[in-house]
Amino acid sequence: MKSMLRTIVCVFILLIGFAVLAQAPFPNKPIRLVVPFTPGGVTDTSVTDTSGRLIAEQLSKRLGQQVVVDNKAGASGNIGTQMVAVAEPDGYTLLLAFDGTMVINPHVFDKVPFDTVKDFAPIGKIGDAVLILVAHPGFAANTLKEVIALSQTQKGGLSYGTSGTGGTPHIGGELLKQKTNANLIHVPYKGGGQAMTDVLGGNIPLVYTAIAGAIQHVKSGKLHAVAVSSAQRASSLPQVPTFIESGVADFEINSWVGLMAPAKTPKVVLDKLNAELNAVLMDAEVKERLNALGITSTPGPAQKFGDEIKRDLTRYGRVVKSAGIKSE
Repeated sequence: MKSMLRTIVCVFILLIGFAVLAQAPFPNKPIRLVVPFTPGGVTDTSVTDTSGRLIAEQLSKRLGQQVVVDNKAGASGNIGTQMVAVAEPDGYTLLLAFDGTMVINPHVFDKVPFDTVKDFAPIGKIGDAVLILVAHPGFAANTLKEVIALSQTQKGGLSYGTSGTGGTPHIGGELLKQKTNANLIHVPYKGGGQAMTDVLGGNIPLVYTAIAGAIQHVKSGKLHAVAVSSAQRASSLPQVPTFIESGVADFEINSWVGLMAPAKTPKVVLDKLNAELNAVLMDAEVKERLNALGITSTPGPAQKFGDEIKRDLTRYGRVVKSAGIKSE
């Protein structure tokens, strides 16, 4: 009888312990941040990976728990993204969300293993990476209007390189064609670095890429900057006009990166993560480090980020459908 009583007491104590643990303030254990790309390397997604590691490092300090980066690459980001979609919605598994994966892949792949809107809850956008159209300095056109006009005189069109089929720069190039009737021919590369090498060597006249990969060559005079596709001029290259200033109305396309959690994650957890992310993004040192990666920090409410995701899903879907873009 005494033995049974001791057992009951022990079980009761354990249950109380579990209950206390369950009610402990979030977070009370390490958080996993899934990055759906390979670490480092020379691809465009290495910038996304690096920004994710920076945010993980800073969030660890603020939350008092380690935020561990877990690279799960494959299928253009779809594999790692699906892992988070089906994870326990408790705030301990997060996703480093990238525009290419979240709002372009659903349109260029015949099928993706997640629903961007239904399977995820936005936490907040980390920042925007400005895109830029650059040309070899020996190219005959200097302004965007001249590029468009010249392309329309070329029977075979003007080639522009990007980091690959279905990437944000490719979407931007197709949107430019649709808005202006420019005669542009897309040349996909396996990463922005290869495209940059070819435009520097004069093998192709134009490259549409993230500003981080081109800025040193623009400043050295090895490349000519035609225009940036942000709403405002880039602070790092203030002399370069925007596409809008160059005559293309309502042309704003940035590559973005942010944090998302599985759908049904408690609001109190999402609010906590959003508040801490915003605090990180408003830190002067973090802003500077992100800027060095070509990313402008964008602290703000989760709902605003969610609205932007829905907007991009719709508008990029129209571009993809019209251009007939499919993943290779």
